[in-house]
Amino acid sequence: MPTWLVIIIVIAAILVVGAAAWFVIEGQRRRRLRETFGPEYDRAVKEHESPREAERELSSRVKRHSDLDIRPLPETTKDRYAQEWALIQEQFVDRPSGAVVEADRVLVSLMAERGYPTEGYDQQLADLSVRHANALRHYRAGHDTLVRHRDSEMSTEDLREAMKHYREVFEDLLTDAGEGAETHGKQATGNRGNGTRGGDDGTTRRGSDH
Repeated sequence: MPTWLVIIIVIAAILVVGAAAWFVIEGQRRRRLRETFGPEYDRAVKEHESPREAERELSSRVKRHSDLDIRPLPETTKDRYAQEWALIQEQFVDRPSGAVVEADRVLVSLMAERGYPTEGYDQQLADLSVRHANALRHYRAGHDTLVRHRDSEMSTEDLREAMKHYREVFEDLLTDAGEGAETHGKQATGNRGNGTRGGDDGTTRRGSDH
């Protein structure tokens, strides 16, 4: 066999192996991003022109998150926040609008206590998405209701739904349930029932007079 043909075969083999390795590495990276971000992965793909652009954005979130000083809460701090949340749920009975505003404030305070920057809503979503991806739909829903309520009066039932959404985010942050979308479901189930619920719907209800 001529030397030049051997060289061509070797080069071709190297290219094939390299391409196969690249596809394996890319597949693993994409799988890790899907496991980390869950539904946020699909949302990012829809918001960008291509999956590759979405993955670059998500990878940048992971890098930024790794530079943050995210810390667990001591039990005394958890208890303090749980008590504060219980008071907000009681407040909902007579002042549903004020309770939702307070719930939003407590969530931002809790984020800061955990080490998350709170300079803007969109950045909050991006930072939380790395470890609390499954809670983001609740945060968006609660926040959207609060924003709409500032422009026009919302019904008490709408505000109650916002409180339920906020409660999901609160529990996720308080109990360290969110370790990425892959483990969220099992851990969240195991961490429920820590005394943060005032009723089945997350508020203390007194009939239907509101």
